[in-house]
Amino acid sequence: MKSSHCSLPTTASNPFSGPSDVSDSAAKTCFTLALRFFCLVAILIGACAALFAASGTGRVAGTVVDPSEGVVAGAQIRLRALPTGIVSDTTTDESGRYQFDLVPAGHYEVSAIASHFAAVTRKDIEVNAGAETTVSFRLSITEVKTVVNVVAESDIVAGQEILSPNVARSSDTASLLAGIPGLSLYGNGGVSSLPVIHGMEDDRIRILVNGMDLVSACANHMNPPLSYIDPTNVGAIKVFAGITPVSAGGDSVGGTIAVDSPAPEFAGTGSRTFLGGEAGTFYRSNGGAFGAHLSFSIASEALSLRYAGSVSRSGDYSAAANFEAPGLAAVDRGWLPGNVVGSSRYESQNHALDLAMRHKNQLLALDLGFQNIPYQGFPNQRMDMTLNDNGSVNLRHVIQFHWGILESRVYGDFTRHRMDFGDDKEFFYGSAATVLAPGMPMDTKGLNVGGETMANISLSNRDTLNVGLEAQRYRLNDWWPPSPSVLPAGITSSGMAPNAFVNIRNGQRDRIGVFAEWERRWTKRWTTLLGGRSDTVLMNTGPVQGYNDGMMYNGAPLYPATTFNAADRQRTDHNFDVTAIARFSASANLDFEGGYARKTHSPNLYERYAWSTNRMVMEMVNFAGDGNYYVGNLELRPEIAQTVSGTVRWHGAANDSWGITVTPFVTYGHDFINAQRCPITVCGASAAIVTNTTATAGFVYLQFVNQNARLDGVDLSIRSPRQETRLGSFRATGLFNAVRGKDEVTGDNLYNIMPVNGRFNIIHTKGKWNNYFEEELVDGKRLVSQVRNEIRTGGYGLMNLRTSYELKRARLDLGLDNVLNKFYALPLGGTYVGQGATMSSIPWGIPMPGSGRSFYVGLTLKLSSE
Repeated sequence: MKSSHCSLPTTASNPFSGPSDVSDSAAKTCFTLALRFFCLVAILIGACAALFAASGTGRVAGTVVDPSEGVVAGAQIRLRALPTGIVSDTTTDESGRYQFDLVPAGHYEVSAIASHFAAVTRKDIEVNAGAETTVSFRLSITEVKTVVNVVAESDIVAGQEILSPNVARSSDTASLLAGIPGLSLYGNGGVSSLPVIHGMEDDRIRILVNGMDLVSACANHMNPPLSYIDPTNVGAIKVFAGITPVSAGGDSVGGTIAVDSPAPEFAGTGSRTFLGGEAGTFYRSNGGAFGAHLSFSIASEALSLRYAGSVSRSGDYSAAANFEAPGLAAVDRGWLPGNVVGSSRYESQNHALDLAMRHKNQLLALDLGFQNIPYQGFPNQRMDMTLNDNGSVNLRHVIQFHWGILESRVYGDFTRHRMDFGDDKEFFYGSAATVLAPGMPMDTKGLNVGGETMANISLSNRDTLNVGLEAQRYRLNDWWPPSPSVLPAGITSSGMAPNAFVNIRNGQRDRIGVFAEWERRWTKRWTTLLGGRSDTVLMNTGPVQGYNDGMMYNGAPLYPATTFNAADRQRTDHNFDVTAIARFSASANLDFEGGYARKTHSPNLYERYAWSTNRMVMEMVNFAGDGNYYVGNLELRPEIAQTVSGTVRWHGAANDSWGITVTPFVTYGHDFINAQRCPITVCGASAAIVTNTTATAGFVYLQFVNQNARLDGVDLSIRSPRQETRLGSFRATGLFNAVRGKDEVTGDNLYNIMPVNGRFNIIHTKGKWNNYFEEELVDGKRLVSQVRNEIRTGGYGLMNLRTSYELKRARLDLGLDNVLNKFYALPLGGTYVGQGATMSSIPWGIPMPGSGRSFYVGLTLKLSSE
């Protein structure tokens, strides 16, 4: 069946009157409908709130003591409802006692935090109506943990906290994921790194930002979901890197990453109005990066208001050594010194306003967000981002009943995105640097509206049922205005006029999903999880057009849109997922977990609908960062991944004791979306295409295609026990990751698979000082994709040093990365195309260089009314 959509006015010759008018009326219409929908839902939520009363309340109380049984006064106690995230705070009195009254019956976690002591969290605390639940703490002295709460949800019962060195929170939220077993990062701009889990990247991973399913509105994925939340505004990250439960998955095959801003804070019962916040700044020497952030909160027992804003900016960073190669000519206006990585500068601004209200057993939260990126260079793309504006609305309601939790959400997200040649990539006609064209602008608008309702139902003391319904409606328009609008002297035609090139018109990707998941605690040692999920994905696009169908290339129109427009472009995918997981605790020191998952993911709009076989167009559709030329495929089918994984955890009895975790896995991908050399029947019979079919060097023409694949590997993490000495406490941690990806059809290696790598840390704590020594080791990338002419990279080892000094209301961070200033190439950075006068002059064979030595300093101040 055909789905309705917000249509665009068109004309036969030029559907777009200008870059600022295109689809504005459609966007306004869609947003009006979305806002009306939000209002309707808000009214329904209010009605539900009036109908349902609290199921009874109880009390949570306890004491906090130090290792010598002395009372700890002034410790912060946080009560967090599970799984709603509703948070209440209080502090211990002079006798070390705290108390929460009128707590709705249900399940909670309680945390105790005090200066110079390790934070302790008691999980799965059950509060019964009319009763007092006692939760007391005995704190131990330890180091301050990482600045952001990163949780690896590798099991079905409780998350495992990752002890990683402090990561400087500057611009790229994805960088906070460094140190998660099985996870790597694609280099993709200073704000926009792309995560990879067990060799599967980008769209194959479900990424949630404050519960919203966001979509990259760019042919090069310059604005991925994680770029829409600033790292200084991250409160928690959950990574499902193993077998992902169906309640957390959906339209993904590689895992799930859920990023949330700090949970709403409320004043404790009977407490005065709470005022708090944070201000901070940072500077990084390499590239001259700097930034600042500010957040403040005001809250009573029932209302909470929080604002968070940040700005960051950087120039081009430098590699540790000269990496010039033939083709980077000094005559080019974009020429740079040999060790400066061109097109790596950026500027980003983010603002968020969160309002929350609670009443007895209910929470209503409204989050508003806005982002402006005036520019961001991409050294592995032929274009740069010249604008990215994003606005979002996120309304969430949570209600706790005696039987469990009901959570509902509606959200809207609008993105305006532009690309063009930055200063390092200015486009020229001919070889004379004085003949400069005005550029080649590209415009994109994306509208994303969605909602979900999930219920966590306690069937018994042993059984829990999760059920949910999700819906997402996504629209994308991608067009390129005529270029140049004013031709340089002596140039009669650019080939990019008189029409606007339409890459995607009214791209539609709608998804409706439903799931059910049963968790059973058979005994204290045995737990199982079984879930099923069904997703229907509806996709379609409108007719397209080229710049100038009158121009000829190889005896055919330069931009032949006729065949694509005549084809049936509507596609409906019926996808089914299943997950089965079992966990067994053999003893207090040994746990086993194993599982099977069948996951499905439908193609994105560009994989199915990128239509032009003109080389200039094909090289602008490249979210792989490899510099090659891509065209879509209307016949693409959804990819299916079947994964078998097991985990063994050998650990000490205490939460902060030693531990060893080993996770082998194997994934079989059926109809895996890969690439093949573009066949003559698709790309034509020109000499370049014929040569392309067998070329072993240079950039090549590719088409997205379904093939079968296999990925297998192992993750290993090690944590030593803490050693107390007169010089302070010491602890060592280590990670080891290995994955191999192979195309089962061609025998070729899969593209951009991270080679064997490890990360080892020594953590030292003395008083208020926390010191970190890190060694990062990466093997050479030799197993490369022959189909894509992927570039090999060498192995390397990097040494990083970090330290922090923490007071009650201030924190100072210092760091020195790449201490020995070693030159290296990023294994997942793609190919370097960050400078050059014309697209045709960019040389093949230069891998993306990593950053040279860099000094970092950051200062954070805590603001509070206390």
